[in-house]
Amino acid sequence: MSQSPGTTYKVGYFVGSLSSTSINRILSRSLIRLAPPDLEFTEIPIGNLPLYSPDHDSDYPPEARALKDAIAGSDALLFVTPEYNRSIPGALKNAIDWASRPWGKNSFHHIPAAVIGASIGAIGTAVAQQSLRGVLSFCNARQMTSPEAYVQFTAEGFRDDGEVVDETTAGFLKDFMEEFRDHLVRVLTVLPRP
Repeated sequence: MSQSPGTTYKVGYFVGSLSSTSINRILSRSLIRLAPPDLEFTEIPIGNLPLYSPDHDSDYPPEARALKDAIAGSDALLFVTPEYNRSIPGALKNAIDWASRPWGKNSFHHIPAAVIGASIGAIGTAVAQQSLRGVLSFCNARQMTSPEAYVQFTAEGFRDDGEVVDETTAGFLKDFMEEFRDHLVRVLTVLPRP
């Protein structure tokens, strides 16, 4: 994929879990380590948001304005999420609700996005990712649909700093991030961010 020399793409990323020991936070570190060098990552925090209510649509609280500003400052978004009760965590859904409102000011409109997640189970976060994809489709995000990535997490396979011990897994995640980079460049070529 061609680009101007020295171009850097700003990727905002969400970790769906609020847990201090989140395996998806470790996965996010792995993805950043394995990503192409022209991607610059900034986590978009979701833990301090109040619960969304349309009552706030005319006057957003500072935490929600900061969320929308962080998305506006990103060229693309990466969602790294666990699966809670066969869906996405409430904190992540709450953040999406804030960012997609008020009506007519949807922060996800046309933004390139990718979805990935880890669990200790064999099917990774497949059902949560499908749930998230449905929400992001409604929000008009431009999602990378392939490759799908349902990561089975093991303590032996991932170090806390994000190093991926297993070469096959590392190669897969590196390929995923290269595909994400190519996807965001394609989308931004046709639909530049304002």
